[in-house]
Parts: sequence; structure tokens; C-alpha cells
Amino acid sequence: MTPQAAGMLDPEIYDHLRRVAATVSEPLRAAIERVGPLAISAPRHRTVADRLFVEVVNQQLSVRAAAAIWARVEAAAGARGLAPRDLFVPGEEAVLRACGISGNKVRALQAIREADAAGLLGTDLAAMPHAERSAILRGIRGVGPWTADMVGIFHCLDHDIWPEGDVAAVGCLRRLTGRDDTRAVAAAFAPYRSILARYAWAIRDVAASAAQGPALAPALAPAQAEVCGRSAP
Repeated sequence: MTPQAAGMLDPEIYDHLRRVAATVSEPLRAAIERVGPLAISAPRHRTVADRLFVEVVNQQLSVRAAAAIWARVEAAAGARGLAPRDLFVPGEEAVLRACGISGNKVRALQAIREADAAGLLGTDLAAMPHAERSAILRGIRGVGPWTADMVGIFHCLDHDIWPEGDVAAVGCLRRLTGRDDTRAVAAAFAPYRSILARYAWAIRDVAASAAQGPALAPALAPAQAEVCGRSAP
């Protein structure tokens, strides 16, 4: 399967999603059209390992708290002329704990670095079927299905993943379709289920901005849909 390229969403894919949505739920179709064609952003991190490091730190934290902790890690590493990943090795546990990272997360960060050193997180992951890629990622301590899905969608730009564990995407689709089984709903959108998820996040962001009012929160661009929900319990 060829990953979706970064840039504006292909008009044919946009039309496909609109047509399928019209057969599934009129509110969903209308919401997709209100958002309009999405911008597919290029991966924000240089490697899969770099993406995983951030995801592990972010787990179960607010965006603000996670950003503060990561900033402390960068500062601690920079003070010694190191990159953050250079702290994710045995012997640096106390430094990471002082930054606010729990013991379990420290061990997960070390496991990710070890997997990267072993060659498990190379560029070939992007071309793998998601089930195979997810199995490799989930074999690493601290990496669960939701994190594997986020790597597939946002780093590998795989266009056919429905993140069943994402509270925001699932909640949005349930609200707009009136159906609980979002896996079955999303199946109709294959091979563009990741794009459906991106629309679910963008729809949520637009609704949140509208609820707060233009004076308090300017509308978010669809490209910002990477700010997604946490995994379901």
C-alpha cells in the first residue's frame, strides 16, 4: 500500500470520502464538507524512534504537562551537549526522574532506544502493512495499539488505519452517525480510514473553536488535526 503523500489532500480522495459519507450519515457528510480538503502535514519527527520517545512521555498527560516535561529533558540533555535520546540509557534514570518522567516511562524510553539500535525502527516500517508494523511496535515496552496507530497515521502517512482506541475519533464518529460500532462504519471508507480519522479530529477541533467563540479561540486549521485524543481505557 502506498502511503498518502504530504500536502493537500488529493481531490479524488476528498470526493470519495464525501460520497461514502453521504451513504452513511448526512451529518458526517456535512461536517466533512464544512472542514473542506485537509492538508496532510509531513512527519514532525525525523525517525520513528523520535516519534515514539515523545509519545511515551505524552501518555496520560495533558498537552501542557507533557510539553513541560519534554522541555526539561531537552534542557538536561543540552546542558551536557547531548540529544534527548542520549539520556535514554542505563545510568541516566535519576536525571529523567528529576525531569518528571516515571520509572515505567524511563524503562519504555530505554526499550525504544534499544529497538532502534537493533534496527527494528528503520524507514522500511512505512512500507509495511499496518498489522505487521503494529506488531513490531507493540513488541516494545510501553508501546500500545494507540501509539502504533498514531505512528502509522502521522509518521508513516499510512492512509488506511482506523484508530479504534482513540477517544476523540471514535466519539466524533459515534456522534455524527448514531452508531456505536465505529470499526464497521470506518470499513466503508477503506482504503482511506486514516483520512476519515483526520477528519474526525478536524471536525472536533472546529466544533471546539466555534464553542469558545472567535474572540477566545481562532478556528484551527485542518492541518492541525494531529492534536488527537488519548487512547481509550
